[in-house]
Amino acid sequence: MEFNIINPKTKSELLGAIRRENNFRFGAGFTDLLMELRKQPEENLTIINLSQIKDAQFTGIKKSAKAYHIGALFSAHNIVMNEALRIHFPVLHEAAWNLASTQIRQVATIGGNLCTASPSGDISCALMALKAECEILGTSGKIRTVPITDFFTGLRKTILKSNEVLYAVIIPVNDRKTKRVFSGFIKIGTRRSMECSVVSLAYHIQIDADGMVIDAGAGIGSSAPSIRFPKKACTYLTGKNFDRISVKEKNEFAEHILSYSSPISDIRASAWYRKEVLFNISKSIFE
Repeated sequence: MEFNIINPKTKSELLGAIRRENNFRFGAGFTDLLMELRKQPEENLTIINLSQIKDAQFTGIKKSAKAYHIGALFSAHNIVMNEALRIHFPVLHEAAWNLASTQIRQVATIGGNLCTASPSGDISCALMALKAECEILGTSGKIRTVPITDFFTGLRKTILKSNEVLYAVIIPVNDRKTKRVFSGFIKIGTRRSMECSVVSLAYHIQIDADGMVIDAGAGIGSSAPSIRFPKKACTYLTGKNFDRISVKEKNEFAEHILSYSSPISDIRASAWYRKEVLFNISKSIFE
């Protein structure tokens, strides 16, 4: 397996490399890319190595009054170790913690998890529940922002154009009326973390002082060609008293979740099993 490697150090060098090269792939942590290239080698391929870039907006995290701005090169390990993210967005912390092994979390990035566009992407699923936005950098130097709900266009496909790179994700801060969050990530698999999930569910529910749901987000993984945002389920939950959810309402919420799934049968699980598990874990978040 041979390929040319370019190591840009700055944003301008990166954009220059994108403009010059015709057949290239991006690499950051290389946790997925190397496995892909071993299975399907490409001739005359150039790897643009993003890991050497020194750009705070691309690599770090910054909080504003309205959002957390997290660079696409921010690692899963950094997510796990960040106290603010753990407190305010437990779903993201848990998804990163459940990603692969300690060694892989050191190098795996937010951008890599999103751009691989796997239907079982743990961090992608959590970001869907958080209603994140994606900042996309083009070779002109301009940035466009798209909701994560529009980022995935199919199985391992994204909205990114050939002259663009994912630059950062933006997570809105919790509503000022939020007194507590009910937020988490459920991953069902044959092993805890080293394998892709059979089914996963991310949820982030904001609750006011009276126990009313003022905002709800969710993401479902390994249940469709791409990570899905179950809008009807989130809308259904909003306005209800979280502490008084009835059995009937739990079932209806789970049915709404299930309506966004279209799982396949493969070596890890059948479509029937995936639907059953998704329905049951959707109800279980209230217990």
